[in-house]
Amino acid sequence: MPRQIELAPSILSADFTRLGADAQAAIEGGGTLLHVDVMDGHFVPNITIGPPVVASLRKATKVPLDCHLMIENHDDYIPAFAEAGANWISVHQEACIHLDRTLHLIAAHGCKPGVVINPATPVHTLDNVLDIVHHVLVMSVNPGFGGQKFIRGSLAKMEDLARIRESRGLAFRIEVDGGIALDTVADVVRAGAELLVAGNAVFGHGNIRENAKKLLEAARAATLARA
Repeated sequence: MPRQIELAPSILSADFTRLGADAQAAIEGGGTLLHVDVMDGHFVPNITIGPPVVASLRKATKVPLDCHLMIENHDDYIPAFAEAGANWISVHQEACIHLDRTLHLIAAHGCKPGVVINPATPVHTLDNVLDIVHHVLVMSVNPGFGGQKFIRGSLAKMEDLARIRESRGLAFRIEVDGGIALDTVADVVRAGAELLVAGNAVFGHGNIRENAKKLLEAARAATLARA
């Protein structure tokens, strides 16, 4: 059977004056979860949103909220994001001194734990946590800003993760974030990604609903072609 390909529209690229409506349009186009980029201006050179916006978004939608924490001191904020309505919470391997403990903390607050790796971080740094994560997020751009060019070297990481998952009999899902658009989505799907984070390609121009629909259709077509 084909893998379950899902689109996770990234609200970082939405119009925040109409966030609820934009998010709903992306969901109507096929998005099955919403990706929420949280940046603190320390771990990455940008500042975005915190738990209050997550709480507001939670009131506007029933789909899972996939919170990607690009911050320092994760453990201090995980409870607040969980209380605000996050369903999935992912943290960066590069920012976590005690990664195993942090992932268990996420799970203890009722959320699906995920781990993220930057473009220069090798997959093998995750060897000891792959059995406890719900998803692994491969950054295909350097984190901090939307609209960046896709880094093709990230494809090999997705392929490695897919092989490791099969060889070890694990169940984590493979997510990709950065530069996902109509000209890159087929490549990431063929490499093994199944959770597709897209911001500008969905919200950046034109009809949000149609953008999401076309991107998801292209991804699923690539899956079928691979099968």
